[in-house]
Parts: sequence; structure tokens; C-alpha cells
Amino acid sequence: MADIEIARDGAVLVVTINRPQKKNALTFAMYRAIEEALRTTDPDIRAVVITGAGETFTAGNDLQDFLGVATSGKASFDELPQARFLDALVQTTRPLVAAVHGPAIGVGATMLLHCDLVYASETARLEMPFVSLGLVPEAASSLLLPERVGHAVAAELLLLGASVDARRAKELRLVNEIVPSQELVAVARAKAHALAAKPPEALHAARELIRGQGRAAVLERMRVEGAYFSERLASAEARAAFGAFLGRGRATGVNA
Repeated sequence: MADIEIARDGAVLVVTINRPQKKNALTFAMYRAIEEALRTTDPDIRAVVITGAGETFTAGNDLQDFLGVATSGKASFDELPQARFLDALVQTTRPLVAAVHGPAIGVGATMLLHCDLVYASETARLEMPFVSLGLVPEAASSLLLPERVGHAVAAELLLLGASVDARRAKELRLVNEIVPSQELVAVARAKAHALAAKPPEALHAARELIRGQGRAAVLERMRVEGAYFSERLASAEARAAFGAFLGRGRATGVNA
């Protein structure tokens, strides 16, 4: 079974991160698969749902992949599949709906800032532990998160790496609604179908008015973050942090 499942549901494309045995940690190959789905040229696809299989939305980057890049001496973030996935996330013309349950770590949390609608179950937990891993924020989260929640809370989330449960995420306007776990994906699909049923030209224009003006700033911030990320990824500090994290994972049965 594929680590990324792509399913057509009428005018809605459902992207399921399907690597539950590794807490849906995203490998480079998985990033490529999601990017391809987001860049589909099928004109009949009018909305996209992103969710995760099992008990986790996604644990973020697979650190084994990143550790390989860090030790190769060729740590350019712009060349990583993650960067191309983030570009597709920003550039897509289709509304994005996320269905989040369990942990959404790192890019699993920052990608939500680019979704038009986010629905979470009671088990959802957002965490952005970049600094703890010797890295810096990505996905323009250093720009978008302070705009959304204010500087003080953004510092709590990005610098301390504080965890946010579903209730606080809703209070911070990081999610639209909390729904029962058993209804989560159905609710997200229903919202995506509601978007897909709107007059497409009007929907596209309205989405551009909401998001389009800030897209250049988002892409520029991602470029700047990427330069810092590349520098940090090649650092001894990041390699040590990755090694320590992976060591803890082996000791506790946790997979990165």
C-alpha cells in the first residue's frame, strides 16, 4: 500500500498520508507524491483534502532523510522535495481542506497555515520543534504565524516549541472547528465538496483576493527561511540534535 494515497471523490481529491507505522513521518518520496497531487492538471478537480491514516496526522519530516542530507555536505533546502511541496502548497489554485487528528508536528503544523479550512478532532496536537532540532521555522511560518496569533504566542510556539491541543488551536484561530474523531474526514470532505460546488471562477477570484496579494511575501519568506534552513541543516548542532532525537526514538519505540 502506498505511503501517500490519492483518491478521487467526484470533484474532490483526497490525499491521505498513509505511513502509520512511522507516525506518518514524511519521506522525500512522499513529499514528491503530495506535490504531484497538488499540481494536478485535471480541470475537474476543484478542491483538495489532506489527512492522515492511523492515529497521527503527521510526525513531520522523516529525520533519517534529513540526517542523510545533513551528513552529505549538500544541504540546500531549495533542492529538497520538501521545498517543492511547500511551493505547490502556496501556488495551488484549488482550495485546501485539512482534517487533523493526533499529532501534527513540524511541517504537519506549518502546512495548516496554507490551508483554507482546517478541521481537527479532539486528539489533535500541533507542535513546531524546529529550534529544538537545531533548525529554523519553514513554510513561511515565521511570517504567517505571528500574523495569525501575535508575536508573543508565535514565540511560544516557534522558539519554545510549545504543544497546542485542539481547544487552544481553535482559540488561536489555527483550526476552524473541532469535530468528533469518527466524523472528522467526512466533515472535511463535505466542506471540500461545498467549495467544489461553488461557481469556480468566482471561487478562484475570491481566494485570490484573500490570499493572492500576500503570496509574493510568503514565497520570499520561504526563500529566506530556506537559506537559514540549509545552513542549519549542515550544522554540527543540527546533526547532534537529530542523533539525540533518533536515539530517544529507538529507546522508546518512537519513529521520526
